[in-house]
Amino acid sequence: MKQHPLKNMRIFLGLAVFGLAIDSVNNFSMPLFSVFSSQSVTAGVLVDRSLSDRQIGKHNGNIQTNLNRDSRKLESTNNETVPTFPSLFWNFNNLPPISYSQLLEVLTGRSDQNNIARETAALPEDIARFERVVQYAKQQNLPDRPLGEILQAIADNFLGKPYAEGLLDKSGTEKLVITLDRFDCVLFVETVLAIARGVAVKDYDYQNFVDRIESQRYLNGKINGYCSRLHYFSAWINDNHKRQTVDNITAKLGGVPMDKKLNFMSQHRSSYPQMIQDETTYQCIVGVETDLAKSTVNYLPTNQIKSVYSQLKPGDIVAVATDVKGLDVTHTGLVYRNADGNIGLIHASPAGQVTVAYDLHRYISRVESAIGIVVARPIDRRL
Repeated sequence: MKQHPLKNMRIFLGLAVFGLAIDSVNNFSMPLFSVFSSQSVTAGVLVDRSLSDRQIGKHNGNIQTNLNRDSRKLESTNNETVPTFPSLFWNFNNLPPISYSQLLEVLTGRSDQNNIARETAALPEDIARFERVVQYAKQQNLPDRPLGEILQAIADNFLGKPYAEGLLDKSGTEKLVITLDRFDCVLFVETVLAIARGVAVKDYDYQNFVDRIESQRYLNGKINGYCSRLHYFSAWINDNHKRQTVDNITAKLGGVPMDKKLNFMSQHRSSYPQMIQDETTYQCIVGVETDLAKSTVNYLPTNQIKSVYSQLKPGDIVAVATDVKGLDVTHTGLVYRNADGNIGLIHASPAGQVTVAYDLHRYISRVESAIGIVVARPIDRRL
């Protein structure tokens, strides 16, 4: 039978007082609630989880050249710079602060049993941002519209939000990091997709949104360390296709096989601290690359992009295929249907912010190292 929350709170406070008493008598040195010791909440943590936004090496092995090489040239279209390349507890025994969601886990007995760190960034300002988007969706009756149109409408809410990269891997432990005020290219796509999927079925719960982010970002939908993150975007598409989140339509559009072995990460091990420090993690990534070799990665050549405009829909996920050795894509965004009907791209641009490139083909043709696009269509589960 479910316990009343006030009863749980009384139990919790009772344990806290009891623990304080023990400490004062025995000078007990272990943190009071050690279950939180590996799950401190850090405000403002950002995500850059795509290989496209990492620093890739030149031939000398130094990781200096940004994979989003579309940040070196300018595109005049739409005036866009187009990238070419009081805690809840006292600070007692240095106890780290915990989030509201973690407190609820203690009160309801729902603490994660496998000790995988889940940092859901459930800060008031993040929830407020989420609620504003949800309120907009309700006011515009977005649940009554096709999923692709929902995606574009949600994406519009983030126009002008700053681009950020490279911060997820600063933690020694893989964390589920959520942010709604700045993005890298993949995080932007993941966030818009997760919100839109909820709006489509009138699910406006923040925690369910967080769960959808996890299911999209990690192998088999569950966070289980660094290697479980879907680092290669082809792996991201394959895994989300398997769970009926997206449909890879590249071949249907006339795509051709990408004749290359995807092994960029293992070939640049020294650039990934997680693999330098842990042989098991390195071997796991090698295994991921071996599995990728068993599937065909198709791409639509750049010179064919304009010919498929009539087949593209708002909200289709577009990834920029690259000729960089060992890598599949370098950037991603969403198909954007402009007011005049022309097909563009809305994306978190390394040039600085979430913006719209007016013409998709024009944009891709100006991205150095780009050879075409990969397209995945979000699946509308209502149909």
